[in-house]
Amino acid sequence: MAQYDAILLSSFGGPEGQDEVIPFLRNVTAGRGIPDERLEEVATHYRHFNGVSPINAQNRALKAALETELAARGIDMPVYWGNRNTAPFFADTVREAHAAGDRRLLGLVTSAYTSYSGVEQYREDFERALETTGLGDEVAIDRIREFFDHPGFVTPFVEGVGAAMEQLKAEGIPSDAVHVLFATHSIPNTAAEASGPEFGPGGAYVAQHLAVAARVQEQAAPGVAWSLVYQSRSGDPRTPWLEPDINDAIDELAVAGSVKAVVIVPFGFVSDHMEVLWDLDNEAVATAQGHGMAAVRVPTPGVHPAFVSGLIDLVVERLNDVPDAERPHETTLGPWPDHARVGASEATLDNPGGVA
Repeated sequence: MAQYDAILLSSFGGPEGQDEVIPFLRNVTAGRGIPDERLEEVATHYRHFNGVSPINAQNRALKAALETELAARGIDMPVYWGNRNTAPFFADTVREAHAAGDRRLLGLVTSAYTSYSGVEQYREDFERALETTGLGDEVAIDRIREFFDHPGFVTPFVEGVGAAMEQLKAEGIPSDAVHVLFATHSIPNTAAEASGPEFGPGGAYVAQHLAVAARVQEQAAPGVAWSLVYQSRSGDPRTPWLEPDINDAIDELAVAGSVKAVVIVPFGFVSDHMEVLWDLDNEAVATAQGHGMAAVRVPTPGVHPAFVSGLIDLVVERLNDVPDAERPHETTLGPWPDHARVGASEATLDNPGGVA
């Protein structure tokens, strides 16, 4: 049985007030030389919601739900929470865990898919936190595998698409007049390819999303037309990013004329981030309504019981060192492999005083 002292809930972070918006965006774009004037353009999305991103509140709710699930299963492990871009920062969380005597941390990253920002950047975050705190020889951080096709992540979307189809049916819209749009965050084409070129165009990032979308559609709305779309593009407009943008896709469906409703599935997100509230609930829904289409946005997993239980299943999987053949997965791409440790070696952790 693997030894872990605690769980490190790891997330992106977000502002919780108007005065935090620009500092947050500076952290997000650090090293790119983007002036505050340009950042202020993006800040309007946050200022529309009084400068408060929902992500921190959602992480607090998820942390509490995880603690409840752990207690229900009789697993005695504290849950710490750290962010990349806003407090609580990873370095502070590592210090907190270390002060409490917790040395072996299992990172539970709120990113389901493989990409630089969802995988390698978190590894860099962990490395930087251990370097900043000077605890790299005492603290180790592992992380759970990408859970894009774990049943706990897939199930809430299956239920959501099914409920959306029933809603539209009750409104008199037949299934052959509905198009399901599976929406995820756009990233540069080069970043997508780097996520795993062996998986074909778009790398592992695109392959994982296509596989999950097909699985959800197979279970929730077989035979209904669907497509993979992207949102929340940012950065240099000269750089090619994954397309089509969801608004462009809706425009094209309107031209075709046969689609009367769209079901928007934010399956690139684990909870209602700002990109969901603004880019989907605001912009994409408005685009659909502007064409006279009905639009139903499916909920994100949030603290759905299946999602929370699934995350703890992933923790238990590591605690018990479950073989790959026995690890749950809903697509032929899974189960995704584990990641290399960051920080102290097992030998150092088991012999902290250096005694032979």
